[in-house]
Amino acid sequence: MLISQRPKAVLLLQDGTRFEGRAIGARGTCVGEICFNTGMTGYQEIITDPSYTGQIMVMASPHIGNYGVKEGAGDQLEGEHEGPRISIAGLVVKKFSEVWSRPGSTGSLEELLQQAGIAGISDIDTRKLVRHIRDHGAQNAVIDSSGLPDQDLRAQLDRAPVMAGLELASRVSTKQAHDEGPANGAWRVALLDFGTKLNTVRCLVERNCTVRIFPMGTAVKEIMAWNPDGILLSNGPGDPAAMADAISKVREVLETGLPVFGICLGHQLLALSQGVRTLKMHHGHRGINHPVRNLVSGRDEVTSQNHGFVVDPDQAAQHPALVVTHRHLNDGSIAGIQLKGRPVFSVQHHPEAGPGPFDSRYLFDRFVEEMKAHKPRRKSRLEHA
Repeated sequence: MLISQRPKAVLLLQDGTRFEGRAIGARGTCVGEICFNTGMTGYQEIITDPSYTGQIMVMASPHIGNYGVKEGAGDQLEGEHEGPRISIAGLVVKKFSEVWSRPGSTGSLEELLQQAGIAGISDIDTRKLVRHIRDHGAQNAVIDSSGLPDQDLRAQLDRAPVMAGLELASRVSTKQAHDEGPANGAWRVALLDFGTKLNTVRCLVERNCTVRIFPMGTAVKEIMAWNPDGILLSNGPGDPAAMADAISKVREVLETGLPVFGICLGHQLLALSQGVRTLKMHHGHRGINHPVRNLVSGRDEVTSQNHGFVVDPDQAAQHPALVVTHRHLNDGSIAGIQLKGRPVFSVQHHPEAGPGPFDSRYLFDRFVEEMKAHKPRRKSRLEHA
């Protein structure tokens, strides 16, 4: 089917801004917080990232779908998915390509959207839309390709929950603990899953780690019974301040004395566990070209980011046990912290960064080094206990 033959679709924002275009993906209606990603590539990784649960994604890059999609053949770590399924609520693009060409691709983006029941809209001015979100902030929106009148769409928007105060991680956390990587790797990493990206697991497996992925509600006692060398707090969706149980659990995790590495939501939960609040951002950071300065090394890094909440900079700066290690160079927001004198650190950006950039991959090496340094001390304590 040619794009010119596609049925009409409508995008309506909470503030009344309206766009008309053509339907892509499944036919129907979807509602969620609208956000945008500035990446020029990686649309499959974006739409399958569990952190985007409950959000309508606007792709700032004008051509989407032209290289198809690559799904794994039975192994969830194969292919280019970042989660087990499409996570976004809806998709907004300028030009949607049904013609795809790339060695290794297994199908089209259109087929993937249809199979998942995800509605979308194409042929709208996404530059204008992105500018509008930047000027007016994140807000709920609705996409419809079923012909509903605007008054019905407004009613759906009025009923939709806002992202602030919304707990979403429990929707995407694994339901059962499972292992990835070598059976007897050099390091045993317990990954507390708030909506982890699969590339985080891949990066750990590449470093000879045996990874056990635990549901977010797992008791710390059960995690420790597996005898891990380190604990990773994953990324995930929603408002971290609405996750009281998870914040309490992170405090328990820190009491184990093990090396701890937090990514994105895990970073925010670490801060909250120390009494530092998080704030809802005006429109968030989402893309693969965000500049961050490592304040320890002085090195500037190009990073992948995806977050709509951030650690309060004033409270973090005044906290006696925290050191701010990274800052976003565009707005000065906190991009990394560590606990003084302890093997505990976190970053707001994504060091696993599929499909890139790779500037921050060293953080996984740092985590391994922390586990390597801690293991002899832990063994000595156990022997003398």
